[in-house]
Amino acid sequence: MGPVLAGVLQLLALIGALALVYIPLGNHMAKVYTSDRHWRVEKWIYKGIGANPNTEMRWPAYLRGVLAFSAVSVLFLYLLQRLQGVLPGSLGFTSIDPDQAFNTAVSFVTNTNWQSYYGEQAMGHVVQTAGLAVQNFVSAAVGIAVAVALVRGFARSRTGELGNFWSDLVRGVVRILVPFSILAAIVLVACGAIQNFSGIHEVGQFMGGSQQWNGGAVASQEAIKELGTNGGGYFNANSAHPFENPTPFTNLFEIFLILAIPLALTRTFGLMVGSVKQGYAILATMATIWIGFTALMMWTEFAHHGPAFDIAGGAYEGKEVRFGVGGSSIFATATTLTSTGAVDSFHSSFTGLGGGITMLGMMLGEIAPGGTGSGLYGMLIMAIIAVFIAGLMVGRTPEYLGKKIGTREIKLAACYILITPALVLVFTAAAMALPTPGNSMTNSGAHGFSEILYAYTSASNNNGSAFAGLNADTQWFNSTLGLCMLFGRFLPMVFVLALAGSLAEQRPVPETAGTLRTNKPLFVGLLVGAILIITGLTYFPALALGPLAEGLAS
Repeated sequence: MGPVLAGVLQLLALIGALALVYIPLGNHMAKVYTSDRHWRVEKWIYKGIGANPNTEMRWPAYLRGVLAFSAVSVLFLYLLQRLQGVLPGSLGFTSIDPDQAFNTAVSFVTNTNWQSYYGEQAMGHVVQTAGLAVQNFVSAAVGIAVAVALVRGFARSRTGELGNFWSDLVRGVVRILVPFSILAAIVLVACGAIQNFSGIHEVGQFMGGSQQWNGGAVASQEAIKELGTNGGGYFNANSAHPFENPTPFTNLFEIFLILAIPLALTRTFGLMVGSVKQGYAILATMATIWIGFTALMMWTEFAHHGPAFDIAGGAYEGKEVRFGVGGSSIFATATTLTSTGAVDSFHSSFTGLGGGITMLGMMLGEIAPGGTGSGLYGMLIMAIIAVFIAGLMVGRTPEYLGKKIGTREIKLAACYILITPALVLVFTAAAMALPTPGNSMTNSGAHGFSEILYAYTSASNNNGSAFAGLNADTQWFNSTLGLCMLFGRFLPMVFVLALAGSLAEQRPVPETAGTLRTNKPLFVGLLVGAILIITGLTYFPALALGPLAEGLAS
């Protein structure tokens, strides 16, 4: 079997598996967020944190819950890292430096999981499990909660109430993320991923000498790392490490975990707004972009130039031979079109155009299908923009799901889509202009610029992957990337929740002959076009200086 055919078959198998779980998983999540019943364990949690799960919140109160919980999480994780040297199970590792502890705390709380440290050489068992793994669960649940609040804004009328943040947070963890992560961890352990709390030990090498390796609760963290679109690896090599991702099957399984919840949330959305066809329209938009990007990535990596590429069958530099070019290409597009950031190969070693595709996937706003929750609310914001553009074309007041898109709504949507480009472009320009950040670049020219552009794109969009070769463990990068992660996560949530509150207060608008049908292929095409055009106009100059220049020169 040729490598191209193998890659295509893997893609088809992945699509089949996602199709099988789409309806049951989407239905389950809809029931979770519409049920009036609280489980006993959930009641214990509410009592412990002093929350009343039955109190409805307007958007300012919901936002305060999101920000307060996240602020406490950042502080707790920061202190845990600073105290690591005196904690049990530290494996002899010292406390984390202040700037790196800040960066890592912000990174995991914002669902970014950017890592400027070597995982197996810096973090002990307590920090990994009680700190990082816990944030993998709750940060993903926060994203889903905000998405559900926006969906309620569309579904409700003449009220500003969006549900209860604490109830949405706890249900997301208890009823969705924990049980499915347990199942996923069992599969990974059965396929060879490690799960233990062993210390550091010597491992002999075939060619002589030895290496030091430490164990850890890897399979359990790997499961939620992918399922919650987090991405932070137990080891520096991330999902290229055989302890985290041992076989081609686990590689495909991890891609499946990355995509399952973001795609199924479109079904949840359709059920909650009372029209599954609306959910299918959003799903079709996500799927069109994802399949298109995956096909383009596979083409660029299989389109070899020269004898070495001909013999190898593709661009194998930086890729695990266990997974091949096809598996690595599918993983790369899945992880950058979502907010995951996990890698089974090193994106800096992709072809120039291939590296550009990973960047463009993040620049879209990671909405195809995006992160857990963030992908859905990001796509719904783009749907509002597309409806507004369509309204301008025909001279009508735009409407979406029975809600008028007025001045207030379009301003909030516009603010949402301007935040991350501003962060990416301003901080990239500053890093290129100042001498200190430039000293972290190990490459010059277009590729060196791509390293900087990728880093700020990844941080601002809460992705977490990186172009290998950039030394980001400096005070400049730890601080500025940390700020990008904070602003890139929580400022958009402010506008999403404000928009949800505005929509929930409206009276439903009846459909007329002039209403744009947003559950038809025409709207899907309009939405795909709007996404690509807006992103292209925003980022094309920067891409032209980096990956496009490198790709055209090769």
